[in-house]
Order: sequence, then C-alpha cells, then structure tokens
Amino acid sequence: MKGLEFIFLGIGSVLGAFLRYKLTESPLIFNTLPVNVLIVNIVGAFILGIFVVISQQWHLDSKYSLFAAVGFCGSLTTMSAFALDSSNLLESNQYVSFLVNIFTNVGLSIAALIGGKSLMTSIINN
Repeated sequence: MKGLEFIFLGIGSVLGAFLRYKLTESPLIFNTLPVNVLIVNIVGAFILGIFVVISQQWHLDSKYSLFAAVGFCGSLTTMSAFALDSSNLLESNQYVSFLVNIFTNVGLSIAALIGGKSLMTSIINN
C-alpha cells in the first residue's frame, strides 16, 4: 500500500468511526431491538451502494475505494456490534427479537445497498 492510499484509508476510517460513534452514542431501543446498530448498518450499506455506482461510472482510482468503501463504510457499519446485540438477545431468551434483529439488519442493509445503487444509477442515467 502506497502512502497516499494509506492516508485515504485512514481519513475514511476516522470519519466513518466518528459518525458511527455519534449515531450509536445514545442507545435507541425499540422494545428490545437495538435500533442504533440497525441504523448505521442501513446508512452504511446505502452509501456503499451509491459509491459503487459512482466508482464504476466515473472509473475512480482504487484509492477512492479505500477511502469510501473500505475506510468510511467499513468503519461506519458494525458487524461486531450487530453480532453482540444478537448474542445478548439470544442469551436473554428473547428469541423473537433475536430473529427480528437478524432479519432486519441483513435484509434492510441489502435493500439499502440496492436502493443506493438504483438511486445513483437513475441519477447518472438522466
């Protein structure tokens, strides 16, 4: 990895981690579902979907992928917190919340990524 690529990765990572911290700073619980982690995962997937289309359309250099996809979105989204929340729900015998947490995080994150790609594709093609 070249120096400039490392800088792009580092800046994206710091910005993504900071935004994740701010969004998850106050736990938002809807009944027993940890919504704050769900929100960062959906937002990150949506941003990544937008970036994928921009990157392909504009033939962006790989250092921008390091910044946006790996650094920013990688630091913003949080699989480890999702796994911990899911484990805590399972250990406290909240089986319905456990399943809802898994399906909403995975399903809505995939839907958000597809939505971001679709939105950007529509904007670029018009």
